[in-house]
Amino acid sequence: MALAFTKRSQNVLATLALGILLPVTSQAASYGAGISNSQWYLAESVFECSLVHDVPGYGRAVFRHRAGEELSFFLESESHLMRPGRGSLFVEAPPWRPGVAPRPVGTVDVSEGLRQVSLETRHAVILAQSLLDGMRPTVTRDSWYDGSPVRVQVSNINFSGQYQRYRSCAANLLPVNIDQIGRSRVAFSSGSAKLSEADMDLLDNIVAYLMADSTVERVFVDGHTDRVGSRIDNRALSEERANVVADYLKGRGIDPDMITVRAHGDQYPVSRNYGENRRTTIRLQREGERPGLQQANGYGGASAG
Repeated sequence: MALAFTKRSQNVLATLALGILLPVTSQAASYGAGISNSQWYLAESVFECSLVHDVPGYGRAVFRHRAGEELSFFLESESHLMRPGRGSLFVEAPPWRPGVAPRPVGTVDVSEGLRQVSLETRHAVILAQSLLDGMRPTVTRDSWYDGSPVRVQVSNINFSGQYQRYRSCAANLLPVNIDQIGRSRVAFSSGSAKLSEADMDLLDNIVAYLMADSTVERVFVDGHTDRVGSRIDNRALSEERANVVADYLKGRGIDPDMITVRAHGDQYPVSRNYGENRRTTIRLQREGERPGLQQANGYGGASAG
């Protein structure tokens, strides 16, 4: 009789092929680096700082800090050793510190994907501090293969020095990332084309990003109005609104050849609320992106690219 292998079975077989021993009893299987093979690696740029730690037999642990965001933490594994569901997170002392009781941090959600565990900022900071204190964060969850516990331990060895480098990297991150400002909007009062202080702060962040990311090849600036007034007046006002944004970007050093200015009047409302239609949108296009045919909407697209 032919055997039907599930994705879970295939993952377990692949794990065995790599020489990772899976327990056949209820005893917990622990995965973690020891004194001789514990390393942390820092990947740094103005866009992101990442501290990466290989967990032998399991995968890797990563502290990630993107520009414009806070520190996060995740565990990645292609072996899918832990069953999806609710696991536990403890901070434990390493073997050479006997007598120190484990400290519970909370529960964690274990998913089916490559990134099995993801922690938000508060827990990520707790984990980082525990590593600096010489402790060892540990995630425990039932296994896929027989329900026995799987323990994934994050080593504190060689963490401190790389964490200090991470802090220097984080201090030099950009104020925003592409997901936050790739499609932006500036709102206007009725009949106005004047920028507020908040608008200028937003545009300054866009300028900072553009100065750092050489893959952005075009900036689309699209002016819009509500439907109060004549079509001719609205077209002129939308052009003024687009130009005031484009001129601000140029005045901060953005190459005018990168900027495409378009005025749409009241042609593309995004809401029945007139206030939401009085806007200029800014969209950053990176190399290789194909804008295609898009309607000029609230967050950056425009007809015919």
